[in-house]
Parts: sequence; C-alpha cells; structure tokens
Amino acid sequence: MQIGDIHYGERPVFLAPMEDVTDIGFRMLCKRYGASMVYTEFVSAEALVRNIKSTVNKLTISDSERPVGIQIYGRDADAMVEAAKIVEQAHPDVIDLNFGCPVKKVAGKGAGAGMLRNIPLLLDITRRVVDAVHVPVTVKTRLGWDHENIIIEQLAEQLQDCGIQALTIHGRTRSQMYTGSADWQPIGRVKANPRLHIPIIGNGDITSAEEAEEAFERYGVDAVMVGRASFGRPWIFREIRELLDGTKGDEVMDFRWKLAVLREQLLINVERIDEYRGILHTRRHLAATPLFKGIPNFRPMRIRMLQEDHLEPLLGILAEIEDMMCKDE
Repeated sequence: MQIGDIHYGERPVFLAPMEDVTDIGFRMLCKRYGASMVYTEFVSAEALVRNIKSTVNKLTISDSERPVGIQIYGRDADAMVEAAKIVEQAHPDVIDLNFGCPVKKVAGKGAGAGMLRNIPLLLDITRRVVDAVHVPVTVKTRLGWDHENIIIEQLAEQLQDCGIQALTIHGRTRSQMYTGSADWQPIGRVKANPRLHIPIIGNGDITSAEEAEEAFERYGVDAVMVGRASFGRPWIFREIRELLDGTKGDEVMDFRWKLAVLREQLLINVERIDEYRGILHTRRHLAATPLFKGIPNFRPMRIRMLQEDHLEPLLGILAEIEDMMCKDE
C-alpha cells in the first residue's frame, strides 16, 4: 500500500487520531510496537488560524514516529485551507481531513461528521485543501449521517475526484456515535468498486489481531485502523503484526512487560509536559487498560491509582501492583 511517496508494506495497521489520547508519547509507543502510521489528536482549523497555543502544540511531531499524519477539522472552507497551509509547515507525511468525529461539540456545529449533512461544502473544502498544499491529503469519515442516509459509496468516488490520496471509513453512522457494531459491508463495497484506485482504510471495532486479519481477508481493505482498543494497550499493534506476519517477538508480553510499557508511557508524558498534566494524559490509559481486568479485589487500588496526581506515589502504586501480580514468579 502506498500514500504519496511512502510505502506502508502489506496489510498495514494504523493508529486512529483521537482527542486527548494520541499525544506524542502514546504515538511513539504505538509506532515502536508496530503501528504503520500514527496520527495526532484532532486539530481545530479555527483555533489553529487564531494561533491558540494548545492547538499549535498539537503540531509537534518527532521523526521517530514517522510516518505521521496531522488531522484537521472545521466547517469554514477558508479556515480549513489556511489551517492546512500552517500544518504543512510542520512537515507531516499526510494531512487528514476529519469528516467523521460524531461528538456534539464538533458535529453539532457542522464540523467533523456534521459535514455529512452538507456534502457540497465537504467536497468544496476537500478540493480547496488538496489544491492548497503539496502534502498528500486524505479523508476520514463515516457511512453517513444516519441509517436512512448511507452515502459512503457515492461519496468515496466524489472524494477521489477531489484529489485525496486515501480514504478511511469508520463503519458507523454519525447517529450511532460509538454504539452498536461497526458495519463493514459498505466498506467492503467501496473497496470492491472498480472505479476507485485510492487506498481504502477500514476502521471500527478492531479490538484484536484476529479481527484485524478478518477485516483484510473478508473485506479486502488496504489497511485497518485501530482506535479505542489501543487505550492502555499500545502493544495491540505488536499482537496484530505477529499474527499478520507469522512472526514472534523476542520478548514475552507478560504482565510485567506490559506494566513496564505503561510505566514508560507515564514517564514520557511527565517529562514531555509536567508532572500533573503528564499524569492526567496517562490516566485515561491506566483506567482503560485491559491489563488490570480480572484482578481480584482490585477496586481500592484502582481508585488510589486513578486519584494520585504525584509521580513518585503513583510509581509506588504501580510497583505494588507488579509485586502483587508477579510474587510467585
């Protein structure tokens, strides 16, 4: 698979862009463990044009995480074009247009998945951004606004005509948000369309290596994208790659190994930002990780872990958990 000048190999697996999740520390870990491409958090075009510091900071990328995409969203064509030009100066490998975010504060204002209710504007923004920058432009979107308006098959051709170089499709409508099951049938039909020649990336409910393999084999997509299943689990990319490639890593991914990965993520974030905000950035992953699921009587320790906002005591709690789980080794 190829986007622009970059070859991603066979059956690549991408990390989805996610607000308050895909910060640089997390992206670097996912890349280390096999993500073929990672994306920044969402970048508001309006905020970027206004030079809001917290938004500008999202453009910081490292060569060690490449290939990396920066995703922008907005509903004003002029702002999206200007934001794309600003993003280009950060030298991402792709600029991705977010026409899929379903949350009310984005879609409710006409941006993200809200664009699926204004296809002429969506296409105008796409054409103008493609014409304005030299970086490959890609799009991430959903099946449609609701089940009465599944438009992705026609929209995919229209977006290709606008000049995008890849399309990611989340197998839900906006009205579904993240409920129910992702429907990959329309994604498969888009991929099977002989008029489409751009790569099609499938997204939605990829939570295991087996599901990733099935997506490639049943629906023929060029790549799959992993989102919420990566929370507190950057090693999911290694799990998927080992199954897809028929390989086995040198290190055993046991409890101690996985806890060390989460500890490293914590330390990266604290060093990159500061103690308090670095812990906040990591807390979502500590809360969501499957590593602690099924531990008997874990609730009191979990509460302590998620309430602690100082590094040394938090490291101490993680050490307690490690001693408790590995005492018989």
